[in-house]
Amino acid sequence: MTDEKNQEQDDSTFAEMFAAQEKEEQSAVRLEVGRKVKAVVVAITNDTVFVSTGNKVDGLVEKAELEQDGVSACAVGDVLDLYVVHVSAQEVRLSKVVRGSGSLAVLEDAKKSSVPVEGKVTALVKGGFSVDIMRRRAFCPLSQFDVRPVESPENCTGKSFNFIITKLEQNGRNIVISRRALLEAEQAEAREAFLASAQIGEVREGTVERFTPFGAFVSLAPGVEGMVHVSELSWSRVVQPDEVLNLGDKIRVKILSIDQEDKKGLRVALSVRRITEDPWLTVGERVHAGDNITGKVLRLTTFGAFIEILPGIEGLAHISELSWEKRIAKAEECLTVGESVTVKVKEVDAEKRRVSLSLRDAAGDPWSRAAEDFPLQSEHAGRLEKRAAFGLFINLAPGVTGLMPNSILNAVRGKNRLARLSPGDELEVCIKEMDLPGRRITLAPVGEDAEILPEHMPDAQEGQPAQSGEASGQDARRSPERSFRNKDGKSRSNGRGAGRGRGEGGAEPADWRKHAQSAASAGGFSLLGSALAEAMSKKKAAKQP
Repeated sequence: MTDEKNQEQDDSTFAEMFAAQEKEEQSAVRLEVGRKVKAVVVAITNDTVFVSTGNKVDGLVEKAELEQDGVSACAVGDVLDLYVVHVSAQEVRLSKVVRGSGSLAVLEDAKKSSVPVEGKVTALVKGGFSVDIMRRRAFCPLSQFDVRPVESPENCTGKSFNFIITKLEQNGRNIVISRRALLEAEQAEAREAFLASAQIGEVREGTVERFTPFGAFVSLAPGVEGMVHVSELSWSRVVQPDEVLNLGDKIRVKILSIDQEDKKGLRVALSVRRITEDPWLTVGERVHAGDNITGKVLRLTTFGAFIEILPGIEGLAHISELSWEKRIAKAEECLTVGESVTVKVKEVDAEKRRVSLSLRDAAGDPWSRAAEDFPLQSEHAGRLEKRAAFGLFINLAPGVTGLMPNSILNAVRGKNRLARLSPGDELEVCIKEMDLPGRRITLAPVGEDAEILPEHMPDAQEGQPAQSGEASGQDARRSPERSFRNKDGKSRSNGRGAGRGRGEGGAEPADWRKHAQSAASAGGFSLLGSALAEAMSKKKAAKQP
């Protein structure tokens, strides 16, 4: 019974081993001359390196080919990229590249099996490069040297590269080679491997290869580049990609999309900023209305300035919120891009991604102390800010400006001198009226300039000395009203007598004394009217005996 059980176990073990062997043979890499394979170093002898290619027979590589300056460049366990140069039932020979000296047959085999050959660029010639391959002269067209246009071909002279032989004629006297074909083959293989493993939303590491005005190209694998648009470089505003990146930088990127159907080839959209959390999700916890924050001016517009208050968070300071001191027409008058400023947060709207800011509120409202600093009837030194059609705007303090209206300017003795003032000139003023809710202050001049002209003095009061009889007879000497006839025969009046002397229809004669003391007369106010009446009374008294 025990023997039968052992026999069954042996049969089961043999079946498992046979199945494993079949699976291994199926998964083994099919070796063909010219095929590129990945091999693992399993042993190193004095002149040979043994590698495993996943097949029954280990591969052989000449040790000298893997040495640099006489020192072995590999160790047991290293993975090498090699090309198959010979396959038989007894051995598999591999090589990194065909190099050194050799016969024409070696070059023919390399061309037939598409095995790379090493060549050294010796000179820049018309249309391409002269390359030394196994002590034979070969030609590489400039268009076949790289997958991209060569910007500085003279820098390639004296350097060694791997090439593929594309033409071999006239017993080796006409050899044409291509490096581009080799690079394209490597890129196609890397592209397939990338597509097989890449997933949208995955984060990978890449190398910054080049910049454009709209973003940065990042190499994810040989021949596989993705573009990070300038808007995806950072949550903060970035104008040029070189503001945040340098060529050759190793960066982590997130794959946003992969487009394989485009005629231009594979297109991969990447993002740097989406690796981190969106700062707007937590802006309500970090920024509150009323906070004073120091920010950086990012850009200026016709309606205000955009200021970054936190990384990735920028707000707008409207042009009306820039200054208390003067009316701002353009943001450039008081701000420059890159300047650090202190602002006050007025409103935060995380859903609309908006923050309202104010520079003038951060500095304090100068009108809050205007009643204390500028009491009524007090005198202060001011500076003419500008001249308007209705008066002079005079600045009293930063952010506090008053108006001297024309109704005051035209009634004072100094109106001519005040009319000659230019913006920036200083003058003394008196506070006449103040409207704090409306932010208005009415000003008047002081000193000699403030004297009221006679024609603008207040009306005379009742009880002034009587006018003389001679004066009252002035109306009698005025021209009576005359009549005229139009061409149509209708009569009309010249109006010279209307309202003077005795009125029409038996009206009482006009009182000259009251008229002289009224605003309609040349006297205007009581001072001139009283002086005239008094002078005429004295003259009349002097004539009497």
